[in-house]
Amino acid sequence: MVSTVSGKQVLGMGLLAVFGAVSLTLGLVTPIAAGVVTVGFAGALILRNLSGMWAALGHVTLVIWCIALGAHLVPGFHNPLVLDQVQSGPLSRDFTMYLNLDKPMVLFTVALAWPSMIGGAVALRKIPLAVGFALLPALLAVGSAVNAIRPEISLPHWWVIFALSNLFLTCLTEEVFFRGYLQSLISSRFGAGLGIAAASLLFGLVHVGGGPALAGFATILGAACGLGYYATGRLWVPVLMHFGFNAAHLVLFTYPGPA
Repeated sequence: MVSTVSGKQVLGMGLLAVFGAVSLTLGLVTPIAAGVVTVGFAGALILRNLSGMWAALGHVTLVIWCIALGAHLVPGFHNPLVLDQVQSGPLSRDFTMYLNLDKPMVLFTVALAWPSMIGGAVALRKIPLAVGFALLPALLAVGSAVNAIRPEISLPHWWVIFALSNLFLTCLTEEVFFRGYLQSLISSRFGAGLGIAAASLLFGLVHVGGGPALAGFATILGAACGLGYYATGRLWVPVLMHFGFNAAHLVLFTYPGPA
């Protein structure tokens, strides 16, 4: 059956087109980058109507495309530098942050390709939800025990820009991709266990640039958020779990790590 585009999706794409036009005018996005994104959107619309081998090939291609955008490998995005070698506290190492304009393109694209991720609430599964939430403080405790982070209570003056960027450009985008799209897609074909495991492992692998320890921590965080999504079917649950973990890391520990 041919899948149609909803009115909300049309509105969202219209607003995105306006954002893209403004970004092009300001030089934040080049025509090459805009072209890559447009191809991705078109491919997502085609993908939602494919089946069988072609659908599998399309999803693999889309995953590679999304990872390339999320890893900032697509040329033509001039992401503004908003924090330059700042410290969250005296014990923390320097932290630099860009306002990434490429990562949110992943959110819009996978929402077009896999619209069933939205509105898929399920009857609450209390035990998986409790396990998912319990993993978050446990992960911070383990990180502190192995000196990957150290206790340091602080609220840096730049916390507002960090919170907004982290919530909307990092947590929302990553959870829509890894949980709403990838976990949901794999679970629909191979079961929830494999869906959670595969999405969590890939979430860890994309963080391997920060070292094997970070990749391991990210895998566990992915599993916690994956359990939250599985337990509720609501995307806002893993988004808030992810954001709450990052906020606790910033306020209660050295961020991103000890100096």
